[in-house]
Amino acid sequence: MIRVLIADDQPLVRAGLSALLGAEPDIEVVGVASDGREALELARSLRPDVACLDIRMPGLDGVSVTRELSGPDADPEVPVVILTTFDLDDYVFGALEAGAAGFLLKDAEPEIIVRAVRRVAEGHGTIDETLTVRIIAEFNSRRRLQPVTAERADDLLTPREREILMLLAEGMSNEEIARELVLEVSTVKSHLARMMPKLGVRSRLQAVVWAYQNRIVTVDPSGPRER
Repeated sequence: MIRVLIADDQPLVRAGLSALLGAEPDIEVVGVASDGREALELARSLRPDVACLDIRMPGLDGVSVTRELSGPDADPEVPVVILTTFDLDDYVFGALEAGAAGFLLKDAEPEIIVRAVRRVAEGHGTIDETLTVRIIAEFNSRRRLQPVTAERADDLLTPREREILMLLAEGMSNEEIARELVLEVSTVKSHLARMMPKLGVRSRLQAVVWAYQNRIVTVDPSGPRER
């Protein structure tokens, strides 16, 4: 079972997400919070597999909670899916920098929300397709992530690290990358651990954004696809 914590200051959103996710046979909603402090307390006591957080909440906002749960000093470490409106602002980019594993629009289709929770629980990063191009474009203009051109990436990364980054950007988990490259999962993890500091990132999702930002991979304008 995928154990999920939900935090949102809107009762209808909390109830809707709880009903949607709780109806799935492989997902259990283990906690529901109405603000950031309560979410952090529940996460520390319940240790869920995924936390779905509203980005703006009273007490502690979603960025602060994400930093506590997914940052470098997180204890416990809990993957975070941020729930946001269509408008992008500093909250969204702050959450990405804090280590969020995914972003979803609050009005996303139910199957997209369910799939995103499953993917994040499996170790994937996920971004709602409506946000992807805008997030990457904004990061490109802000240059908050270390700017490295595709040409320099060949010097920065080993051939194996570049292969792993490409597969990561396709949405593959560590296990899928290991099968694709005929490696041990522990070897993939070791490559990721060495690669991320080179890119100036702290999470898998940040590495994917870096890859798009620096045109290692490009966004397909023809239509949505999973990240």
